[in-house]
Formats: sequence, C-alpha cells, structure tokens
Amino acid sequence: MSTTEETTEILPSRDALDQDWRKVGNHGLLLGLALIFVSLANMPVSLDTRTIIEPLLSMGYLSLIWIPVVMGFVVSSEKVLEGIAYHDKGAREVAAGGLVGLIGGLGLSLLVILLDTFNLRDPLVNWSPALLELLHFDNGIGFGVVIWPVIGSGLGLFGGALHVLPSVARTVVGWIVGAVLVVAVFETVIMDLLTERLPFEFITDWFYFIRGGLSQQGAITVAIIGGALGYLRVLGQRGVVPTPVQNYKQLAGPERARANTLVIIACGIATAILPLLLGRITNELLANVGLFVLLALGLNIVVGLAGILDLGYVAFFAVGGYATAILTSPNRGESWPDWMPQSHWFVALIVVILFAILTGLFIGAPVIRMRGDYLAIVTLGFGEIIRLLFLSDWLGGYTGGAQGVTNIPGVDLGFVEIKGTDPRAVFYLVAVFCAIAIYVSWRLENSRLGRAWMAIREDESVAEAMGINTVNAKLMAFVVGAVLASFSGAIFAAKVGSVFPTSFIILVSIVILVVVIVGGMGNILGVIAGAAVLIGVLGGPKQPGLLAEFSEFKLLIYGALLIFMMLKRPEGLVPNVRRTRELHQDEFLQDAWLRSQVDADEEDGAPSGEVAPA
Repeated sequence: MSTTEETTEILPSRDALDQDWRKVGNHGLLLGLALIFVSLANMPVSLDTRTIIEPLLSMGYLSLIWIPVVMGFVVSSEKVLEGIAYHDKGAREVAAGGLVGLIGGLGLSLLVILLDTFNLRDPLVNWSPALLELLHFDNGIGFGVVIWPVIGSGLGLFGGALHVLPSVARTVVGWIVGAVLVVAVFETVIMDLLTERLPFEFITDWFYFIRGGLSQQGAITVAIIGGALGYLRVLGQRGVVPTPVQNYKQLAGPERARANTLVIIACGIATAILPLLLGRITNELLANVGLFVLLALGLNIVVGLAGILDLGYVAFFAVGGYATAILTSPNRGESWPDWMPQSHWFVALIVVILFAILTGLFIGAPVIRMRGDYLAIVTLGFGEIIRLLFLSDWLGGYTGGAQGVTNIPGVDLGFVEIKGTDPRAVFYLVAVFCAIAIYVSWRLENSRLGRAWMAIREDESVAEAMGINTVNAKLMAFVVGAVLASFSGAIFAAKVGSVFPTSFIILVSIVILVVVIVGGMGNILGVIAGAAVLIGVLGGPKQPGLLAEFSEFKLLIYGALLIFMMLKRPEGLVPNVRRTRELHQDEFLQDAWLRSQVDADEEDGAPSGEVAPA
C-alpha cells in the first residue's frame, strides 16, 4: 500500500461535546497568556500605524487576531500515523477551536478590566495608555469586555473549521490570506517596481490606498487572484493542469541539466534588470539582503554541511571589515608606519583573504576536537575575543579602538566608484560575490570534501572510523566559511565607509544562524530564502526591513521563529533532501514498520485499521 488513505481506517467524526477538556483548557489558557503578552509588549499599538486593508485591518490588530485562528487549528490537530485508525473531522474540532478562542478572548477581557482599574505603567514600562483604547475600539470599557470573547470564539471556530473544509477549499483560503498579506507587506517594492521607471501608477492607485495599505477593491482583487492561483495549484497537484514546477520535477538527465541552466540564466537576467527598475530604498534593502546571503552561505558550510555549531562567526566578518578598512583608509590607527601605502580595494581583498584563512585556522585549531555544546561555547568566546581585541588599547593604535576606522573609500572600478551613496552599484557588487559563493558552495557540496563534511555532520565517530581525516575536513570548513564571511566584511566596509567594534556584536552571529536554520541548513536555495524572508521583511540587527515597524520586536520574533522551526520544521523552509531524511529518520522507520505490518495483516485477512501483535 502506498498512501495513507489506502492503509488507514477512517472512523466517524465525534460529537461536539466529546472533548479532551484538559487539552482544550490548556490551549485556551495558553492563548489567553499569548494575547496578554503581545498586548502588554505594546505590539498592537506600535504596529497600528501600518495598514493592511484600509480602513478594515491594521498590523496592530493583525498581531492579535491571527493567534486565535492558529490555536483553534492546533487544538484540533492530531498526528495521523500510517496504519493507525483515526476519526474524521467534524463538529468536535470546530467546537474545540471555538472554546479555545472563547477562553483566550476572556483573557483579553480581563486585561481590559485590569488596565481600566489599575495603573500598570510602573511595573510594565512598555505599556501604553493607547492600548486600552485600541482594545475597546474607542467604544467604552463594556464593549471591550464583551467583544473580545465573541471575536476570540469566532476566530477559534474558523481555525477549527479549517479541518472540516475540503482540502481544495483549505488550500484556496490559505492562498487568499497569503496573497493579501504578501501584497500588503511588499507595498514598497511593488510601488517602486511599477512607478519608479514604469508608467503603471494606475495599477498602484487601484490596489493601494493613498496613505498606505491595500484599498478595499485592491484587497478583493488580490483575494480573487490568490484564490485562482490556489485552485490552479490544487489542479496541478492532482495532475489535471500541469504546472511548471511539476514539469521541472519530472525532468531527468540532460533535460534536467538544460532546465537548470535556463533557470540560472533567468535568475541572472532578473538580478541584472530588477535593480534598474527599483528606487534607492529598495536597492538598499536588496544590498543588505545580499550581504547577509553572503554571510549565511559561509555559515551554511560550517553549520549546514560540516555540522559545526559556530556561534562566533561574526569574527570572520569583523576581520574582513577591519582588514579592508585599515588597508584602504587614510584614517587608520596612528601606530601604522607612514611608509605603508594606502591600498586599492581589490589589492586589500587579497590580504583580507589571507587574514581570513589565518583567522579560520586560529579559531578552528584549538576547538577542532570539541563537539556539541562545548564547541558552540568556545566559538562564542572566540567571537567576543576578536571584537574586544579590536576595541582594546593593545591594538587601538592599529584599529582605532572605540573610534574605529573612518573615511573608507569605495570600490574604484575605473569607470565608476561603488560606495554606500549608490545602493544599486553596491547591490551589483554583492550579487557578483554571492554568485561566486553560490558556485563555490555548490561545487564543494558535491565534491569529495563536501561528502566528508556531511559524513562528519551525521556521525563524526563513524566518519573517522571510515578513514575520513576529520581534523583536516573541519579545518577546511572553518577556512572556507571564514573567506566567504570576509568577502561580506570587505564589501560592508566599502559600503558604509566606516567600521566600529559595535558593528560586529555577537547578535550578528545569532541572526545569521537563524537565517540558516529558518531557510534550511545544507541547502543553498534555503539560505537565500531565509535571508530574503528574515532580513528583507524584518531587517538585520541594525538594518531596517520592509516592516520597519517591527524594529523593536524583531529579536522577539527571531527567537519565537527559531523555537518554532526547531520544534516543528527543523529542516527549514526549503529543506535539503538528505538533511530531511537525517532529521526524520525515526518517522520514516516507523512508517516503514507500520506499512509492513499493515501489508502483513491484509494478507492474513486482518482489518486494515488494526496492527497484528508481533
């Protein structure tokens, strides 16, 4: 038997009152606490300035209403194992979602009463008086107390009802919601693309409100388009309408290689043309995303391929930035001899690569025998040591100490000088180095060294027993990752025009690691997707994203997203096939065992929903 439906018995749906009341109560309390936490963090008030659909929905209210929907869906979810009977979805799931939403809404009602009765400004410094007005919709305390249980139960019912909807309707609804959110979030990029160089203002006037956010007719149009695309996706999955993705997956051999070449050429053309159609703000955003893609590609080799948890990766970034700054700037530390000339950026880049190699060996050699948590802690320490060395008085005469290095020139190509005042040129420079990093990563992944890295990642002891020189392989991972990070540091120094020790805090390492984990460890496309989603939308440690309103909450979101990905989808947004099999090996083995048991039971005449005793 090849599918779950063929090997699993589906039992009738259960009654609405046949609930696991403890589970419902726990999820309801968790929902109430989540809503109260988000409210007291002042997220609804801070995000209320960003409009999603004018005048119906803002990002502030969206930060609250999505939680009951998700919790209503989660409380009704159950993992279906192959060969094990399960109940059909029905009134029980809808009622569970509604009850959870009701309990969560009562939590917000309690918060409204507390905010109106007590002054919480002293213990909760982030609380704003505007929160109370937002929670009762400017209609009085009584309205706020009554309306949130109604809203919570309705949203929870919707979340539970998603289980009851046919798969076609569920997919269409998901695409509608996703399309509206994506078009609203990417408003800046779409406006730039359609109005900066192209005469399509009439399209943006139709879709967007004059003060920001989707207009009502624009939201309806986007919803219709999103629903149609979702339905086409369902037809494509069922083989009714062939989709380009499915046609691509069916290719093999020379045809697949030819298709890959065409995709690479198309991506290159898009990368070359797209910045010409965008404005300064969007090009600056793309340049920042490219810098983090370059950093993440290097860390992907260290963590994703070799399995070395390096929390001090920012040290290599700092070495690249400071080495470039010292070699190219006339304002370097006063201890440098006068006879040492100011170098061209490309000449400095050669020295930067040498420094990066030495730094990779310097950090990698002492920790090469360590594993797990010990390795992570020691690399974290080395990252801080490098930053403090640049800040110290000992090297202050060379690195400028706390004053850093300023007046760093751009990249002089003869016909143009690339510097931070021209974000489009910076993006092209970043794109060239990203292409080099992608090619190097791809070649290494499929090489003998890459297979050695993956063997070490899976089980270092077994890899060593099989004859792999784990010391050399891990040192090579450190060196390659250091070189790629130094490229990003060199470009960063020329782009910003100054470097300071505060530019290379440990938070940069954490953010890059989150990008790799969320995108998909061991997968080049996953790393690019992770950087585009996280850095492009939320922004980096000090770089703004499309949602600048999230600047004070980005670390909270990074942490929550990292926990979710580790628990629910450790393989990332764009998973690597080999990595997915490693992470879900136990599930594959269990399904294979159950499948063999079910096949044996059917051959013996036993019901398909029961597993015969061993």
